[in-house]
Amino acid sequence: MRIVKRDKYYYLQHSYRENGKVKTSEKYLGEEIPKNLEQLKLELEQPEKEALYKKLEKIKEEFQQEWKRTPKSAKLREKQEIAIAFTYNTNAIEGSTITLEETREIIADQVAPNKPLRDVRETEAHARVFLEMLDTPDKVSKELLVKWHQDIFGETKADIAGRFRDFGVRVGMYRAPDWQDVEKLMKELLLFLRKKDLHPVELVAKAHYQFEMIHPFGDGNGRIGRLIMNHILWHHGYPMLIIEYAKRHSYYRALQKDEDGFVHYFMQRYLRVHRKRLK
Repeated sequence: MRIVKRDKYYYLQHSYRENGKVKTSEKYLGEEIPKNLEQLKLELEQPEKEALYKKLEKIKEEFQQEWKRTPKSAKLREKQEIAIAFTYNTNAIEGSTITLEETREIIADQVAPNKPLRDVRETEAHARVFLEMLDTPDKVSKELLVKWHQDIFGETKADIAGRFRDFGVRVGMYRAPDWQDVEKLMKELLLFLRKKDLHPVELVAKAHYQFEMIHPFGDGNGRIGRLIMNHILWHHGYPMLIIEYAKRHSYYRALQKDEDGFVHYFMQRYLRVHRKRLK
């Protein structure tokens, strides 16, 4: 708002960073705030989104060219390496005691370390589910999610494995929705995943946030949520994103924000991780 000789004039302003420079867009609104303010905000943000989408398409293009050049035997090794890194990080975030090298021994060498059997079993199971997920372009459905959950936690958490929760849960200070609302909320989320008018990477970010807020399972929501994330990215032709254990605190902080805040975090992280493909 600007005041000129006691008259008020409203402006809408949006700033963003592109190629290391700050760009600012401004729109004059008039002497009153218009009712379609949200629509005007979207219009003002459009140049930033278009620049972002171009970067994401460049990342996809470079990744696909790189993957096509990779021999079949090397692809198998690469998938296993991704499975090792992803399994280690996603389990470590949830408290697993298995180290990265121990994860490699379990997955690549079938050697079990002297660690809690639960952690070993969940490492083995998660890697199997992840590798199956890469080769199975099924749509994300309730059936697929409960199958993943059963396959990962069937041996270690048999009392809650393979079904949505029927009890309340709290994550830190956050209380998840009432269990009686979980089925309805998950149906809405699964419908949201079918949206065609959102960029796939933006869809992933929004869906991950929504899934973690619903917290549909009694335990293991983080691991299932990150599987959904990479299932969608991979089967839309984009390189995956591993949330590293060492950088988990920024991930936690982002999940404590609102959806827009998390989406911003996710997009910036995705660009940073894959920045070499933008050169």
